[in-house]
Amino acid sequence: MNLIEQGIQKGLISFSEDKSRITYLNQNKSRNYNNPEEKVQAETFLKLVLLYNYPANQIRQFETVTMGSSQKEADIIVYNDEQCEQPHIVVECKKEDVSELEFIQAKEQAASYAYALAGTIQYIWVTSKIKNDYVQIDKESKSKRTIPDIPHFGITEVQKYKYVRGGRRQNEEAGNDEIKQNYFDLEQIGESELQNRFKQAHQSLWAGGELNPSEAFDELDKLIFCKIWDERKPRKIGEPYDFQVYDEPIPKKATDEQKAKIETKKTEELYKRILALYAEGKKVDQEVFKDNIRLNAQKVRTVVSYLEGVNLTKTDLDAKGRAFETFMGSYFRGDFGQYFTPRPIVEFIVNVLPIKNDSKVLDTSCGSGGFLLYALNKVREAAKDYYPLDSIEHHNYWHDFASKKLYGIEINEQIARTAKMNMIIHDDGHTNVISADGLLSSEELIKKTDNKGFKYNDFDFIITNPPFGSAIKQTEKAYLHQYKFGNKDVSWLDVKTQGLTDSEKKKRETQNTEVLFIEQCYKFLKEDGFLAIVIPDGILTNSTMQYVRDNIEEWYRIVAVISLPQTAFTANGAGVKSSVLFLRKWNEEKTEKIKNQKLSIQERLKKEVDYLNQITNWETEKKQIIKNHTGFVYSGEEKDKKQIEKTPEFIEWKKEISENYSQKIKDFQEDLEAKYLTTKQNELDDYDIFMAIAENIGYDATGKETGINELDEIGTELAKFINNIVKTEG
Repeated sequence: MNLIEQGIQKGLISFSEDKSRITYLNQNKSRNYNNPEEKVQAETFLKLVLLYNYPANQIRQFETVTMGSSQKEADIIVYNDEQCEQPHIVVECKKEDVSELEFIQAKEQAASYAYALAGTIQYIWVTSKIKNDYVQIDKESKSKRTIPDIPHFGITEVQKYKYVRGGRRQNEEAGNDEIKQNYFDLEQIGESELQNRFKQAHQSLWAGGELNPSEAFDELDKLIFCKIWDERKPRKIGEPYDFQVYDEPIPKKATDEQKAKIETKKTEELYKRILALYAEGKKVDQEVFKDNIRLNAQKVRTVVSYLEGVNLTKTDLDAKGRAFETFMGSYFRGDFGQYFTPRPIVEFIVNVLPIKNDSKVLDTSCGSGGFLLYALNKVREAAKDYYPLDSIEHHNYWHDFASKKLYGIEINEQIARTAKMNMIIHDDGHTNVISADGLLSSEELIKKTDNKGFKYNDFDFIITNPPFGSAIKQTEKAYLHQYKFGNKDVSWLDVKTQGLTDSEKKKRETQNTEVLFIEQCYKFLKEDGFLAIVIPDGILTNSTMQYVRDNIEEWYRIVAVISLPQTAFTANGAGVKSSVLFLRKWNEEKTEKIKNQKLSIQERLKKEVDYLNQITNWETEKKQIIKNHTGFVYSGEEKDKKQIEKTPEFIEWKKEISENYSQKIKDFQEDLEAKYLTTKQNELDDYDIFMAIAENIGYDATGKETGINELDEIGTELAKFINNIVKTEG
């Protein structure tokens, strides 16, 4: 039961029928609950009563404070006495998305209230719900110091820290001697609040101008990593977490300089604990978390203030995953220009494939890890069919898949780190996400990352959306010559290049990444392994891409072609018309059979029309006509042959003759090519291909949900089609 529900049940608050107004029953004050600040005010009031045990009749809200000649309104004042004459705590509430500067101003405002009030007021609490600052003040010396928390009702000591494993309740049950302290355990929170915390923490890092948004995101990633690592460390009931500020007592007669040094010491001690957590985590995961935390101690403390009380490990998996992805997605679209695959497309692709917990899965261009996360979720959901939700068998079923079977490659180190963070947020699988060029050979990837899992001919499924339109240059990437698609296309009708081996063929200066990834995926797949890849439609339709389609035909059984709308990637910054191609890798015998069948058809057709002799005869005939000037009429004075051949009339005539014969050969080849395609279609082994056009995929060009997703129905039928292929074709 949440605080609001408890407050209603205990008669502390009530709501209007439409929930637009809240009434604080002890004071009979009604307020606008649609105001974001009021929501924070309500929860803070209830925390004081239900968690800190302060009597409701010793709490006053919206109290007038006289400050010189003016009057202000304090949000909450907690009193030491029932007559409410001895102010004890001043609380200032701000809305969740308050800026760091506004939060600092709120602290100053609360302090001014405290000094203006009569009595021996001792504490200030400034809260936006997602960020809290607690201050102990000495009205006599007008000095302030930060503390981990305000005291519980009836307790006079300031506690050393706020968060311990088990919190107050479990410590009481365990007979802990320090139960008088107001300890809390970490809290599970909702998606919206967690997203807000990520957003505000990120904002606090770059808004001052010391870091750009990109650097701030990177550093926040590292600290989230430390936070989760701290939560997963084994600790007994009552032991404090490291990812929080500890208090350091200040002697009563300390000078201002001594107090400042102690405050600095608290920040430095926190910094050391965070660096130690990061060092521990790096030992386990050295590949992506390579560089050190670059924030200073104060910046680290600021981020800790947003995350210290949250239990990221136990917060609902879907909620924290969506929160991180939403925050990450909006950020990357704004600052990185990366085109991540929209959720409906990812979900569609993963759902139709028969991925199981023993399947080895790869994304060769994993970006932020969307495909990997959905594959993990698919296996996690399947675990429910076999084992109780909280059993070790259930955990091992999906966790072993995550840690041993799920692999990702991302060329951008920062995005790779984000993918790892995404996997950690979703409960592991992060150890096999590497930062590398996905087009490197298997041998080079293993050498570069020391991860022996990236072997050719070893993956059951590859699900990927490779970068479109980028050109790999031989002068920049020496590996281009290792790809068949790195060679110039050789037509079966090209007389001059017949019989050349791959090593003898002319090398391309450049090749598009999406084409190379089709070949790279073929190398990584096992025989009968499935590839689902998003590709630009040009690969399927452009005549210049026929050589790519020819190789796909030899390497893969074409399973399905699903056409996506032009707007599929518009909201993410890309407008290329695309399709999802589902392929299944042939075994070597089948590939060789197809190659030989095609070669046999080509040779037979060329023989039927005496192709080589015909081409040779036309070339000879053309040369003879030009050499003998056959049919050439020269209107000028008679000159010798060499002089005539230099005239504009002859040059134009020669060009026309050459073009006529070139066209004749071209027409001949096109007719033969058309006949070849027809013959090949009739003679190669026939099989069914699933084809569909999706015009509405759940969102429009702006990314707004439409409520209609044709991929759902297509996916249901395609899943049946693929399962039937596995069943009937082996």
